[in-house]
Amino acid sequence: QVQLVESGGGLVQTGGSLRLSCAASGSILRINIMAWYRQAPGKLREFVAQITPGGSINSADSVKGRFTISRDNAKNTVWLQMNSLKPEDTAVYYCYADVTSNGNGSPFNGYYWGQGTQVTVSS
Repeated sequence: QVQLVESGGGLVQTGGSLRLSCAASGSILRINIMAWYRQAPGKLREFVAQITPGGSINSADSVKGRFTISRDNAKNTVWLQMNSLKPEDTAVYYCYADVTSNGNGSPFNGYYWGQGTQVTVSS
């Protein structure tokens, strides 16, 4: 079993910054892609950014130049540094991980989500 625990959300004014963290735990053999998604009220969940174990990054056009994703493979942790926040960034932010874990003695590949953390940007 693998768990993802997020932290760092909150309320911030337009132009402010927040840093989200997501730590993975469990019988982890390897974490492949780690990513952040978000879901605003009444909207579908959308991709924000992802990072590979080697550090290759892909991010949504809406956050390029403002958000930075990073990870520490040894700590099974991913961060999302969010700068120049806008009201349209308001959403619940979810951590995602593609994990190979020890499933009863055999490698098991699964996809996991965190519980979500609220980010609210006031105008």
